[in-house]
This record gives sequence, structure tokens and C-alpha cells, in this order.
Amino acid sequence: MPEGDTVWQAAQRLHTALAGHTLTRADLRVPRFATSDLTCRTVLDVTPRGKHLLTRVEGGLTLHSHLGMEGAWKVYAPTERWRGGPTHQIRAILGTDERTAVGYRLPVLELLRTQDEAEVVGHLGPDLLGPDWDPDEALRRLLSTPERPLGEALLDQRNLAGIGNVYKSELCFYARVTPWLPIGELPAPERLVAAAKRVLEANRDRPRRRTTLRERAPTPLAYVYGRAGRPCLRCGTTIRHAEQGDPGRLRPTYWCPHCQSGPTP
Repeated sequence: MPEGDTVWQAAQRLHTALAGHTLTRADLRVPRFATSDLTCRTVLDVTPRGKHLLTRVEGGLTLHSHLGMEGAWKVYAPTERWRGGPTHQIRAILGTDERTAVGYRLPVLELLRTQDEAEVVGHLGPDLLGPDWDPDEALRRLLSTPERPLGEALLDQRNLAGIGNVYKSELCFYARVTPWLPIGELPAPERLVAAAKRVLEANRDRPRRRTTLRERAPTPLAYVYGRAGRPCLRCGTTIRHAEQGDPGRLRPTYWCPHCQSGPTP
């Protein structure tokens, strides 16, 4: 599931493959930009911003993409077989003489002027993995609606950018409170912000995300996420699961009813 660490890794792969090279193929398979021609332009850089990717090319243009729930960018050598999914799921192809980047199942793909990037990412809060990280500003934004459930506040990218559904559940477990606790009632919320920074940084270079503290192979990769019906790693109580969020944007949420205090559905 793409979250801030996944997007950061995708940006590094794309930057390594494309930056400094001239595009020999550029195919944007969305109606609005299908006729746009980026060939013969040099890729300047690929920058992550929260869960967004900004691929900047020569001439003051930026290709903005978002992975959503199932999107992915794959990089292939010239003779390598593409394995990211069926052809009809391809939304973008960016190729050079040495590498080809293929975007699969991208829910957002748009071409804009680089000077207008703020129109698509300017609303985001401080980026947990970005140079603009500001823990005080992130905390201020989180606490601006103290009645809001903690899980929903953490997922709101306007507060702090990069947290997805996995980290939402795991961070609430770290804080020993349920995702439905009003954030204004959270003891020491600054510790949760610091924990979010630490856990995303710890995972940005890992091939497999791990939010548990033990590094031994048999240890599960998460404390509560995806573990409904199984015992809590801390106390042995059965992990529970429910949906959280607004209608139409419900997300699966996991918690331990013994280790985490606060309201539940």
C-alpha cells in the first residue's frame, strides 16, 4: 500500500533512472494529455511530496502523479519484460536510451507548468520525509480541530504529509490509544509526531515495511495492521478491526482493545 516511504522509494528509483537523460519516448495515456509530446526533453529531477510525485522536465514542465491505493511506477532495462500489470493498466511511459519507466494504475496523472506545482501540492502539510519538515507546524495543524478522531487527523494530508492507513493504525498503537480518540485528548501529542517521523525514516530504505521494533525474521511486520483476529504481540488480546472515515472514504482500521484506550465503534 503506497504511503510516504513507498513514494519516496519510487522517486529515488525514477530519479536514478531518468534524471539527466533525454526522453526518447513519452506516452501519457489519459485523454487530456494524450497528445502532449515530452520527447527530446531532459528530465531534471523526480521529487516526492508526501504521497505525490513530481517529475520535472526541461522547458518548465512537471508531470504530477499520485499512486493512490494501487498505483506503481516500474523501471525496466531496454530488453526487460514489463511485469507491472496488463497493458490496459498502463497510464504513462517515460523512456530514455537506457531505461523505461512505466506507470501502472495511476489515479492521478497530469502535466502542468513547474511554476504551478503549488496548485496540486500547496495544500499539503509538512512532509515527514521532505526538507520542509516542521514538527511544530504539523502539531499545530493536527490540534487545530481537537474534536477530530485521531485516525482521521493523521490521514489528512493537510496536517502532515506521508501517513497512510498502515501508519495510522500503527501510530495509534504506539500511542496506546484508539484511532477514535479525539486528538485534543491525546496525551503528549508531540511524541506521536516525533514517532511518525522516526518510523517513516526507518522504512524509506527498507524493501519491506516494518513497524514492529524487533528485526528478527519471524516477527510480524506490523503490530496491529492487517492482524484482525490474531493475538496482540504485546498482550495476547485478539486484534479487532472496523472501518473509519467519512462515507465513501472508509478505511480499514485495526487496534488492540486491551493496549489501546479510548472510544471504539
